[in-house]
Amino acid sequence: MKFTSICILTTLISTASSFLVAHRPSTSTIICHAAKLDGRKIKGDVVPLNNFILVKKAPAQDKTEGGILLTGKAKIVKTEGTVQAVGPGKTHQDSGITVQMPVKVGESVVYGKFDGTEIDLDGQPHTLIRDDDVLVKFHGDQLTLESVNVVFDNVLVAVDSSESATEGGILLAKSSSQTKRASTGEVVKVGPGKMASNGELMTMDVTPGDMIKFRDFAGNEVEIEGKEYSVVKMVDILAKY
Repeated sequence: MKFTSICILTTLISTASSFLVAHRPSTSTIICHAAKLDGRKIKGDVVPLNNFILVKKAPAQDKTEGGILLTGKAKIVKTEGTVQAVGPGKTHQDSGITVQMPVKVGESVVYGKFDGTEIDLDGQPHTLIRDDDVLVKFHGDQLTLESVNVVFDNVLVAVDSSESATEGGILLAKSSSQTKRASTGEVVKVGPGKMASNGELMTMDVTPGDMIKFRDFAGNEVEIEGKEYSVVKMVDILAKY
């Protein structure tokens, strides 16, 4: 009986040891899953700090809406992408209250042409932008008027294209209209507002449907479904009518 018990105990120990060896993570497995930042292996994930947002850039557009194929430098590089990670947010300079980040992981964003710091993460182009760089955010694969939303104290405006024409109705080329850029239009969507020092959101003085006049060259252009819009901050809106 004693001999039998020893054999059973030995068998159990041997089986457990085999199981642990078989399921022990190997060094090669860990190395294979190591991330690369700008071609160098790093430990862990890239975690944005402060009010920075990690965005995976959308691929360049290689075909026009008319179906013409684009190659090389002719490809249209989009300043949009999908949010991969979000920092904790910045603190208000007066009160120290943390300003909530306006986007979440999985949402798509459009940002300014010259905004952000581009990085290569695992062979894919990414960029690190600030929350203030976000012009609009949207859900899904395509930017549409239904899916788009503005952040903070931004306002989405359907600009009055008639300002780009002479009194006789002749359309001006972009190069000819640099000194007279559209600065009026209809409010389409309104952001939640800018956070005050007490943590409360400041009231937005315009609503969808209002016609507004804003500062010349104040807005950032965004094209949605083939139509030109402008993202304007509330502080740059001069009047409504």
